[in-house]
Amino acid sequence: MPNIEGPTIDGWQPPADALDTTNVGRFMREHGIETLGELRQRSIESPEWFWAAFVDFAGFPFAERWTSVVDTSRGIEWATWFVDGRLNLAAAMVDRWAEATPAKQAVVWEGEDGEVRSWTYAELRREADSLAMQLESEGVGRGDVVGIFLPMLPETVAALVAVMKLGAVFLPLFSGYGVDAIVTRLQDASAKALVFADGAWRRGKQVDMLSTGNAAADLCPTVTARVVVPRLAGGRGWAQAGEGAAPFPTRAVDSEHTLFIAYTSGTTGRPKGSVAVHAGFGVKVAEEVAFQFDCRPDDTLFWFTDMGWIMGPWEVVGTLVNGATLAMYEGAPDWPASDRLWAFLERHRVTILGISPTLVRALMPNGDEPVRAHDLSALRVLGSTGEPWNLDPWRWYFEVVGGGRCPVINISGGTEVGACFLSPHPVEHIKPMSLGGPSLGMAVDVFDAEGRQLRGGEVGELVCTKPWPGMTRGLYGDPDRYLETYWSTYPGVWRHGDWASVDADGEWFLHGRSDDTIKVAGKRLGPAEVESVLVSHPSVVEAAAVGIPDDVKGEALWGFVVLEAGTAPSDPLRAELVDLVADKLGKSFRPSAIRFTTALPKTRNAKVLRRAIRATVVGEDAGDLSSLEDPATIDAVRAAS
Repeated sequence: MPNIEGPTIDGWQPPADALDTTNVGRFMREHGIETLGELRQRSIESPEWFWAAFVDFAGFPFAERWTSVVDTSRGIEWATWFVDGRLNLAAAMVDRWAEATPAKQAVVWEGEDGEVRSWTYAELRREADSLAMQLESEGVGRGDVVGIFLPMLPETVAALVAVMKLGAVFLPLFSGYGVDAIVTRLQDASAKALVFADGAWRRGKQVDMLSTGNAAADLCPTVTARVVVPRLAGGRGWAQAGEGAAPFPTRAVDSEHTLFIAYTSGTTGRPKGSVAVHAGFGVKVAEEVAFQFDCRPDDTLFWFTDMGWIMGPWEVVGTLVNGATLAMYEGAPDWPASDRLWAFLERHRVTILGISPTLVRALMPNGDEPVRAHDLSALRVLGSTGEPWNLDPWRWYFEVVGGGRCPVINISGGTEVGACFLSPHPVEHIKPMSLGGPSLGMAVDVFDAEGRQLRGGEVGELVCTKPWPGMTRGLYGDPDRYLETYWSTYPGVWRHGDWASVDADGEWFLHGRSDDTIKVAGKRLGPAEVESVLVSHPSVVEAAAVGIPDDVKGEALWGFVVLEAGTAPSDPLRAELVDLVADKLGKSFRPSAIRFTTALPKTRNAKVLRRAIRATVVGEDAGDLSSLEDPATIDAVRAAS
């Protein structure tokens, strides 16, 4: 991989009073820490101190205090946290606020059809308690798995909390899944119940989820309880307890009690089930949302996501643990007009926004006017994750959406991480596209193939050398696969599968998945570098780069591009794009082919599935594609290639 330095143009500069006005600044003051760099270093060298100090800072309500913060007696791969402690994450998220600030808005929701609803913390508690009672009456109890097949609704939040209260385990499912994808996950986890909607709105059409949910449950003998949320039919999904009813008794569980199983798509075979636990996931995500995004009780946080992506549970847990308001939207960001997302942010006075770089690139061609037509002055923090940035979209997000006054908190982790490896903080300078540095308490590094540390812009593998609270407790039912996937490359070190670099100023950058690496005549190249060059052309809206087997070069570089509306594919344009990549990256990386396509295959959370593109071109099995939002995009790639 070539050396890659971060951009030299300026980015975010924190205000002079940042240490006095932010959560992380107040924490630093309490502990006599002068700089974020000093806090990073201390949190990495003494993680036991840091995580215990954060729990106390946040007032995390453990029912019983732990005897030790971390136990690695079974090896770093199987570390456990807050040993012998007891709590229930639902108490930290809902119960304590329902008692302290019952009238505070917990959730505000908008459907694609324009319907708006909101719940206070007291109302959210009543809804969750009612569902918990119903599930318990149908035999669901501690340790039982409950599938959650719902669009983004207030009831989705209540369902997660209800399952937590029982000490059961929730299994989030993408709202766009088909029957087979749902059945695979329910069967793998031996789920006992399924909570699902009768449907949802998507791009002005009603999507039937009722028949999908019922068909999936019919094929899973272990599923003995079903609860339907009538999104389209109206009415209630469960009987609400009366105003004066006693709250459902939230069950304290061991710190290491399983909270949820989140399945990620595997390149081959069955999906991987990541296991999150009450204390580890709850504490880690609470810290991230509090310190990285500076979330406070008067904030409204919105992340454009689905519950089937880790950012769904992340935003629900992180927002509510911090006593803030969670904003939710059901449909497409540009329906019925290109300004729908920006209008939503204005209507609900969203202060913390999170979207993916891919979504920003998709919205940019609509121009600045749809954004500027709305009052986004409430925004104070911008978030992003999912894909590496390129400069022009980052600038547009920072300058047009955020008005140049909001830090872009670009985070990276993963479902199996349960949180973030890398993140900037609003109290530090942040270069464009930068991920700042290690998240607090995270001993991340960049290694070469021999396990040597890389700096000065050299690109290598992103790794983590110490355990952290949010890490998956293995892969569900498959410990050998867990060890092989994450721990086999470097002994005792987690290899995440991302290319990363640290520039001369100490700021961190990502360059795509290492398993997406293209090897041309022995030279390695990350697809993000090629894609950044391609989308810099004014005619290109989106791009994906893949390596295709080649008898001479080993792999040949192919680029798939989506053109701006009104731009016709042509051989001269193809030649321009080939020359542009060769000029920017060197003649060695001159693309062998540029293909024009009408769409790229993406997941519901806007990640480009490069392996699906490559497999389509060479005629191989693409593996699990259940998270693909639009199967027709595979046909578009096939036609282009």
